[in-house]
Amino acid sequence: MQGIARWRFALVALLLCLFALSLIFHLARLQVLPEEERGYRFLQDQGRARTIRTEEIAAYRGSILDRNGELLAVSTPVQSLWANPALLREAGPDQLRQLAVALAMEPSALAERLQRYRGKEFVYLRRHMAPEQAEKVLGLHIAGVYSKKEYRRFYPAGEVVAQLVGFTNIDDRGQEGLELAYDDWLTGKPGRQQVVKDLKGRTVQDLATQQEARPGRDLKLSIDMRLQYLAYRELKRAVAANDAASGFMVILDTRSGDVLAMANQPSFNPNNRIGVGPAAMRNRALIDQFEPGSAVKPLTALAALETGRYQPHTAIDTNPGYVRLPGKTLLDPVNYGRLDLTSVITKSSQVGITKIALDLQPDKLRELFARLGLGQALGSGFPGEASGILPTRSRWRPIERANFAFGYGLTVNGVQLARAYSVFANAGLKRPVSLVLGSDKTASASERVVEADLAGEVTAMLETVVSARGTGKQAAVQGYKVAGKTGTVHKVGRQGYADNRYRSVFAGFIPAERPRLAAVVVIDEPTHAKYYGGEVAAPVFGAVMAGAMRLLQVPPTQVPPAEQQLAVQLSERGSKS
Repeated sequence: MQGIARWRFALVALLLCLFALSLIFHLARLQVLPEEERGYRFLQDQGRARTIRTEEIAAYRGSILDRNGELLAVSTPVQSLWANPALLREAGPDQLRQLAVALAMEPSALAERLQRYRGKEFVYLRRHMAPEQAEKVLGLHIAGVYSKKEYRRFYPAGEVVAQLVGFTNIDDRGQEGLELAYDDWLTGKPGRQQVVKDLKGRTVQDLATQQEARPGRDLKLSIDMRLQYLAYRELKRAVAANDAASGFMVILDTRSGDVLAMANQPSFNPNNRIGVGPAAMRNRALIDQFEPGSAVKPLTALAALETGRYQPHTAIDTNPGYVRLPGKTLLDPVNYGRLDLTSVITKSSQVGITKIALDLQPDKLRELFARLGLGQALGSGFPGEASGILPTRSRWRPIERANFAFGYGLTVNGVQLARAYSVFANAGLKRPVSLVLGSDKTASASERVVEADLAGEVTAMLETVVSARGTGKQAAVQGYKVAGKTGTVHKVGRQGYADNRYRSVFAGFIPAERPRLAAVVVIDEPTHAKYYGGEVAAPVFGAVMAGAMRLLQVPPTQVPPAEQQLAVQLSERGSKS
């Protein structure tokens, strides 16, 4: 029996030793031999696959600034909370109720969302929370709730420049305006980092940054926010005072072609777009195209001067105050009698311009309008920019020739009209228009489209419009000579041009001797008793330009009469002494 016991003992001991050796050999094969199938490299890879994750690092979107560095759009860091529905559904009712309260949600809404995404591993709970608010939610320590760093766009200037700058969506991609036009320029490139997570999805350790996030590039606009605030304030006041449907104002730097201001009404707050309709988002200065009316009469006068048959003093007989054309009789408010070409512009005589138009070749007039940039794309890059329409006809009926000469039958956008007037301000040079500061513009980009002496003659005509005897006297600015033209345009209705719907226009530049700014003001459908361009749009131009001259420190070009009289008196006293 003892022999059998020893034999059994030896056998069991041997088996145990062999088992221990096999375990040691298997462990060595798994952890020492790298080429072994399902060896230690395989096990490490499996472990990493279950615990190491690659996460995206949000990239900062470039800022938008005005020409002086004032922020117009900037991205701020926020936290977005998300959940794994499978894990979160395991939380107790009390925890879910606490979570709903912290998220400012109804518990039933949270439960419905988790039910809808029950087969998913990801669902947003709330986007773009302030970091301190997100920390309060995470402080509840509810399994399955996580945070993600994102950026939210903020617009410090609010509604003042909303249509031009535009806005982004919740994923920080451009949707409107320059945010959309320059989305690729502004958008950064996200980075990547490796992290270790536990079985509940919580980040345990940051391992390494595989690729740094590359921020987007800043965009500096040509806009001067000092002028933008001024234009927006006066435009808003005028639209409200005249109970108008809408309006816009655009200001150009005549020396560079830069757009210094572009204000629109109605407007909206891009930081809170709830309930905002498409009408408030329209950048009307670039997107809307309209018939400019009498604002193009100076261009018709220029066409007459270019023929060599007309001079500023050439007489035009407007008797008896109307002119009959096939199908239409065109009237002046009163019978002006004989007017020279300058006075035709001063008084905005419909009869006078009609007689000039019938004496001109219509194709030559159309060619001049195109030369000045009307009906031609500006190349601003703004989404939805309207090119306008210049009609081309094989035969022009007399009424079509007359209408075309005083601004009907063609459409333009506001910036095109402002640039056309800047040609007069620049002594016949047309410069490219830019919304972005530092665009590739050189002196060679300027194009002579009008002879300098003719541009000067038209400028002199435009000055009379803003004189005491002209239609644009309310655009006058004390201490400065202003050149400009009014326009009162009948709008198209269902049955042709409406008798009670108008568009009020003023276009001009200042100072007339050494122009610095050109601007266009358009007020759409003023509904009070006043609707003429000289009554509705011209005062906006005058108020804005008076402030602009002070802001830009442009010295006065005229001494007010009272100061002139004082200077004479002082001079006389000095001579007597």
